[in-house]
Amino acid sequence: MIIVGNTIVSDDIADQCFCCDLHCCHGACCVDGDSGAPLMEKEIAELERVLPNVLPMLTPEGREAVERQGVAVRDRDGDLGTPLINGGACAYITYDPDGTALCALQGLYKPVSCHLYPIRVEDYGEFTAVNYHQWDICRCAKGKGEPLYIYLKEPLIRRFGQQWYDELLQEINKRNER
Repeated sequence: MIIVGNTIVSDDIADQCFCCDLHCCHGACCVDGDSGAPLMEKEIAELERVLPNVLPMLTPEGREAVERQGVAVRDRDGDLGTPLINGGACAYITYDPDGTALCALQGLYKPVSCHLYPIRVEDYGEFTAVNYHQWDICRCAKGKGEPLYIYLKEPLIRRFGQQWYDELLQEINKRNER
């Protein structure tokens, strides 16, 4: 593990290569799962701000889900997340002509957890865990591209800040010198 401030970063973030392959998975991470994409409290205001621009892009079912449930919901564990369509796909989903699931929030305000995927962040009060979520639907992306900390540089900086990211790089470099 790699420690940066009060975060514990899984070695997988430094070691595993990843590159999304929408031609293979067709955006399954937006469709499958048992709850919506994790959200932070501060993201609710941004979702409400962009909602008028997003609603016309949603499927009728997605629009109905957001209108009924709101821009964010609490799941059965009490965690904040995006609303779902009948317990399935994310309500903010849209589809391209070949049926690939896309995010209607893209370019307006994509939730940090979606921007970071397949990295998942869990706050434990005294520390925050940063882990690689290895899901079978991402098998086409695994081992391709760059290490996760490079592939997801922008969202890592968005979530933790430039100084944190610079410290992460220093820790990874120290680790690799050993």
